[in-house]
Amino acid sequence: MEYFKAFIIGGGICVIGQLLIDLTSYRITPSHILVSFVTAGAILSAMGLYQPLIDLAGAGATVPLPGFGHILAQGAIKGVTEKGLLGAFGGGIEAASVGIGAAVIFGYLVAVAFTPKGE
Repeated sequence: MEYFKAFIIGGGICVIGQLLIDLTSYRITPSHILVSFVTAGAILSAMGLYQPLIDLAGAGATVPLPGFGHILAQGAIKGVTEKGLLGAFGGGIEAASVGIGAAVIFGYLVAVAFTPKGE
């Protein structure tokens, strides 16, 4: 049942993104949607609404882009409580650094492993 919930919630987030791409004007680019999703995750996290979604869906809510906004917001909140106002700048990056580092390393490894052969 956990996988089903993760699939439904994560898929729902992706469907919203796809609908925004397909149904909006050409002036709204995928970059706008990316920033909107990360910002929405941060705002929902600050309002205390995103954590219940994570508790319900697990990876279905943490893997999509709003999950990145959530982790940045939670890191900034933690940084402020521990280090004051300056902690807001480093707290989000510190909280997300493991995921960002893993994405860079695994992305590099996949790029090396699957480099197409030249003719």
